Amino acid sequence: MNQPLSVLPLNLGLMATSPQAGTQQGGYRLPPVPLQAIVDAARTPALSLSPRRDIIAVVQTPSLPGIAEVAQPELKLAGLRINPRTCSSSRFSFGTDLSLLDVATGKERRVRGLPRNLRLSDLSWSPDQRYLAFSHVALKGARGVVELWVVDIAECKARKLSPQPLSAVLTRGFNWLPDSSALLVHWRPAGIGKAPVSSGIPAGPIEQDSTSDGQVRQLRTYQDLLKNEDDARLFEYYITVQMAMVDLHGKTRLVGAPGQFSRTSIAPGGQYILTQSITRPYSYIVPASSFGERLEVRDLYGDVVHTVANLPLEEGLPPGNDAVSEGVRHVSWRADAPASLAWAEAQDGGDPAREVVDGIRDLVMLHAAPFREPPLVMARLTMRYAGIAWGRDDVALINERWHKTRDYKQWMIEPGHLATPPELIHAGSYEDRYNSPGSPVMRADANGFPRLLIGPGTTVLLDGAGATPEGDRPFIDRLSLTTRKKERLFQSAAPYFENVAAVLNDDGTLLLTTRESPTERPNYYLRDLRKPEGEQLTALTEYPHPTPQLKDVVKEQIRYPRADGVELTATLMLPPAYDAARDGPLPLLMWAYPQEFKSAGAASQTTGSPYRFNAVSYWGPAAFLAMGFAVLDNPSFPIVGSGDEEPNDTYLPQLVASAEAAVDEVVRRGVADRHRIAIGGHSYGAFMTANLLAHTRLFRAGIARSGAYNRTLTPFGFQAEERPYWQAPAVYQAMSPFNNADKIKDALLLIHGAEDSNAGTFPLQSERMFQAIKGLGGTARLVMLPNESHAYRARESILHMLYETNAWLDKYVRHASP
Repeated sequence: MNQPLSVLPLNLGLMATSPQAGTQQGGYRLPPVPLQAIVDAARTPALSLSPRRDIIAVVQTPSLPGIAEVAQPELKLAGLRINPRTCSSSRFSFGTDLSLLDVATGKERRVRGLPRNLRLSDLSWSPDQRYLAFSHVALKGARGVVELWVVDIAECKARKLSPQPLSAVLTRGFNWLPDSSALLVHWRPAGIGKAPVSSGIPAGPIEQDSTSDGQVRQLRTYQDLLKNEDDARLFEYYITVQMAMVDLHGKTRLVGAPGQFSRTSIAPGGQYILTQSITRPYSYIVPASSFGERLEVRDLYGDVVHTVANLPLEEGLPPGNDAVSEGVRHVSWRADAPASLAWAEAQDGGDPAREVVDGIRDLVMLHAAPFREPPLVMARLTMRYAGIAWGRDDVALINERWHKTRDYKQWMIEPGHLATPPELIHAGSYEDRYNSPGSPVMRADANGFPRLLIGPGTTVLLDGAGATPEGDRPFIDRLSLTTRKKERLFQSAAPYFENVAAVLNDDGTLLLTTRESPTERPNYYLRDLRKPEGEQLTALTEYPHPTPQLKDVVKEQIRYPRADGVELTATLMLPPAYDAARDGPLPLLMWAYPQEFKSAGAASQTTGSPYRFNAVSYWGPAAFLAMGFAVLDNPSFPIVGSGDEEPNDTYLPQLVASAEAAVDEVVRRGVADRHRIAIGGHSYGAFMTANLLAHTRLFRAGIARSGAYNRTLTPFGFQAEERPYWQAPAVYQAMSPFNNADKIKDALLLIHGAEDSNAGTFPLQSERMFQAIKGLGGTARLVMLPNESHAYRARESILHMLYETNAWLDKYVRHASP
């Protein structure tokens, strides 16, 4: 039996000197052994359910990659991170083994014939379920390729299929044909030669123009952008692909000429290919996702049979979070028809501030092959198009939403009978979790396309989180689209949290679920609702507890009020064997991420569940339970702006009020000392942390990871703030902790990935914040993690992050005096 950790474990592995001493010493360091054990805990495999929902592909997930893996060559071009060794997008974690699990029997078979040193990147079932394709990243010294492999399901044996390396920069590089006879692949073009090399001698200055047209455009602050024509040529080289058909015997046929294809998808009928090609001119201020595109329909030999649209380079959108592109957008195949395209078109030029005729913001269009007739209007929406779930000629569910008000509507339409008026299925606020109806259950059809699971009487199944004042209780409902009546088929019940991973039969009575409790990690089960309650469950997996030394962690979902009456939620976690009456208050780490709302009612709704597994991850605050800290995880920090009021107009007073309420609650419960509490967060949580240290003395220390601190450096909006700086300068200035660095009197640890690619959180943000605090005589430490992006990936980086955080908490919080 595992012995519980002591309430205040020894800080094994800590340096005797202060954290600042590390500035001169350098090198990666290890945290205490209890924290190392959390980093190296076994990870849960990744699962992929087959189209017929009776076999699961099980991919073993390895431990964290080392810094040598993360530090491999990487190109940063047009907002992309490219591995030049493999001609693929950069990634550092791969599957290391593959097996097949039979859902009915629970028996698992390991796939034979896998490549040595498997580095599985992506996988895809054939629509007929006879095969499973996957890509393998093969490395040989300084060179590498992405190979295409296929598994014969009946034989449970893998073999290499494609003789030519895949190109996987913009896509995974392969897709099945609807009849499962072959795959459409993206090859690295034969004879393309070596990547262009810059001479290092400039051909001239870099020039950009802006003409006065009176239009205000939002230009977000992106990273990894093209800098010159040399970058543009290199970018073009790596995104150029050759389409080809590869059958199951390895026989290949080229499809057209090489091109800069950012996406290719085959029509459900298998006769056409929709291609999207990136076009010049490129840009130095927006990433590839905003470059011009040419959308075309081609036959299976690559010949263009129809041009859908030529979309221009788009350097910014109109102001507002409801702004969209002016022309055609979201082009895709209708899943339940052989060859029909659907897309949305804004009727307001993409500008939410512009008046529109009859209140129509978006049209949703439908265009059937052979594309000789004009497209038809499928829906007229008063909000923005938010996707469609296809079913059949008389049933499809189309969604619309409006960010400004958080309104949401779902309509039933008949795509085969467009004269039939749409019927409203649901309307409300997408912030309102308590009244969310859930999402329609989809299943892959015979062609591999997702379609509504429609039952007798035109019923559909809805899968929902089941938010309640007592916590989330996932459910499956059956909804009649004709009578609007609902029948609850399943709902998670205490003392477990059970979530539906998949519906395995057409009537929703056989479910694949994950089931967990505070002391039991999630495992997969079959739940047969046709059986008596006590006989419904059959275990499919038995994953052991990943951190048994922390099995007896105590977790409680708590509720407490803010001064203005908003109800807040948090997860309070306490170390094993801790007793507040016996042991007294502990040092506490609070970890949060603010969220904007348009109503106090939505902000007050409970999130999470008291019955979820007490997972202890190296990424969040729970790891420090192993060091004797109490943890308040994900306390609510709602920023509410009702009606016409913008949430950020009162960001600081609401932020402070939420922090005060959380501190008061843990002190009232006797689990924390008021003078031994730290605050921390990642990204927007780091921004919050710096603000709380600048505007309160509630915390003895802060841990801010990969944040932004000067909002004038993100002048066209951030998070849900849609006003540019010039429209609300006072808000930007007041919310920037950089402007209040002189008020930070408590110790702030700043950690940042030196190669952060996230929009807005430039590494410069942490560097300048540290310099400000240092220059003003404050207490701070800056740690830049080499080769790391917004989320840290290398084992050495994660361990060093924990080392720094633990040392900071030990020095400034654990032994702090009143």
